[in-house]
Amino acid sequence: MSLRAQLWLIFLAPVVLMGALFALGLTLPMPALGRGYVIRITLPPAGEPADLPQVLGPKDKSRPLIVIDAGHGGHDPGASGNGIEEKNLTLGLAKALRDEIVKEGGIRVALTRSDDRYLVLAERFGIARALGADLFLSIHADSAGDADGVSGASIYTLSNTASSEAASRFADRENSADVINGVALDGRSDMINAILVQLSQRKTQEDSNVFAGLILREGKDRLKFHSQPLRSAELAVLRAPDLPSVLYEAGFVTNPQEAEALTSPQGRAAFAKVMARAIRIYFARQSGDG
Repeated sequence: MSLRAQLWLIFLAPVVLMGALFALGLTLPMPALGRGYVIRITLPPAGEPADLPQVLGPKDKSRPLIVIDAGHGGHDPGASGNGIEEKNLTLGLAKALRDEIVKEGGIRVALTRSDDRYLVLAERFGIARALGADLFLSIHADSAGDADGVSGASIYTLSNTASSEAASRFADRENSADVINGVALDGRSDMINAILVQLSQRKTQEDSNVFAGLILREGKDRLKFHSQPLRSAELAVLRAPDLPSVLYEAGFVTNPQEAEALTSPQGRAAFAKVMARAIRIYFARQSGDG
């Protein structure tokens, strides 16, 4: 058989085989490898907003609202150590705080996620803004890698540089119908809008720093803090220009004692009581009662 005939046979044989199987009503078994990695997600119809989380607490919408964000989730486990994943640790703390706030009453509360789902960073503070939140708290945990004995919580606010950059990006991105702290941006020049956003961001940063200080004060002798607990950084989840926001690093999952405490009922309860008190004092001050 000539070389050309052999090549034609190589190419035509599979076609002839498949045709014969089809004619006989037969199929070849297909390998299952890779099929389990296909994820199907049902999306809402175009133009419809995604569902917002439930707001718990008083029905009176004049009551202050805090949105609590449990960091990571879904396919993003965050830091891990001692068999504990950050996404589960943060969710446990968030739920404990939510329940404590609801039990004490007077303040409305919502979680960005109440189960093991993934949210992009912009969605997290976007949910809080969509709900009209007055305060945003993102809960995380840290990892010290192979270092031993590292422990303690840290409280982050947005750095001044990142705050200014975020304000500029927000002013550029948002359309003319947006509202910042109750002030409509439509019908104003780009320069005026940029100034309004920057002023709002400045006030937001001041309020964020007040809340961070209250967490540290109320947690003294009750929670374990890092030797340098108050910090600032360029954290995307804190960049809403009109929403006081704090990121709380609860501790280190790589520290066995700390990880065990943060996932225990006692540890969650201690965190929830301290944080709920700081939140209550913050809102009291904002209303002029504290």
